[in-house]
Amino acid sequence: MMTPILLALTLALVQQQQPPADTGEAGRLRRQIEDRFAQHVQQQLRLSPDQATKLRATQERFGERRRSLMRQQVDRRMALNDQMQPGVAANSDSVRKLMDGLQGGRAEMLKVEQDEDRDMAGYLTPVQRARYQEMRRRFLERVSEMRQERRERRGGPGGPGMRAPGGRRPGQGAGPPRRPRRGSI
Repeated sequence: MMTPILLALTLALVQQQQPPADTGEAGRLRRQIEDRFAQHVQQQLRLSPDQATKLRATQERFGERRRSLMRQQVDRRMALNDQMQPGVAANSDSVRKLMDGLQGGRAEMLKVEQDEDRDMAGYLTPVQRARYQEMRRRFLERVSEMRQERRERRGGPGGPGMRAPGGRRPGQGAGPPRRPRRGSI
């Protein structure tokens, strides 16, 4: 169960108007949420101060790689959606490369998770590792639900104001318009 402060911070991150990966404010909120989650984990798993310090170092070490992979996967999915527009012939070579990239990205994400778990095995008990993985899964599931609810309240996949005229995201260069995304991670 999430503490009220952790839930409030999660909600604040989900409700950010700017894309979370690109703003200083989102980074600050992400760090606050990570701090609160770390405190929650420390209490629930009854971690020693040494275990908590090591877990935080592991999260930092693997977190940036995970976020980078997630951004790459989102970009690939959006590019694939662009290729698969109804009534427009898709470029088979591009689609193949994007599909291969998505598959490779999933494999890389699994490798990151395995490496992270192997690292945690050095200082957490198997029960603590299993409970941590479950806590993180539930937390990420809740964040995903809240993002989806936010999208629905804002009027669709990207919500109003998420794209510039012509279907492009703000700051995106000229080129063929992008079709709005139909879902996300």
